[in-house]
Amino acid sequence: MDESLRRADRLRRRADFVRCYRQGRRRHGALMVLHSAPNPTGGPRLGITASRKVGNAVVRHQVKRRIREIYRRWSARSRLPSLDLVVHCKPPVGRASFGDTERELTRLLRHLVGAVSASSGGSS
Repeated sequence: MDESLRRADRLRRRADFVRCYRQGRRRHGALMVLHSAPNPTGGPRLGITASRKVGNAVVRHQVKRRIREIYRRWSARSRLPSLDLVVHCKPPVGRASFGDTERELTRLLRHLVGAVSASSGGSS
């Protein structure tokens, strides 16, 4: 599996973030909220937001790098449907360990893969 995270795999436009917030579904966790909305690009795209409540600029950038790395190396990423994903960081994520952040994000993402496989197959 290709573990690279190309520019096309990331959300960059404000309009995409706003659409995901307004029209998407939400999954809540203790450290973050995962917003997901269908997109027409044919693959998942990731966006991350962290307000100043998370910490100073150094902490916010560190949190974003951690989330990108966890997402990039997640083995089930290739099974995600064509969705725009926005990870909105809550203030406790600034003090959380890498392991805690990884467990939380993979738990939220696994729900998306499970929901897709459950809805695409099964009942006849």
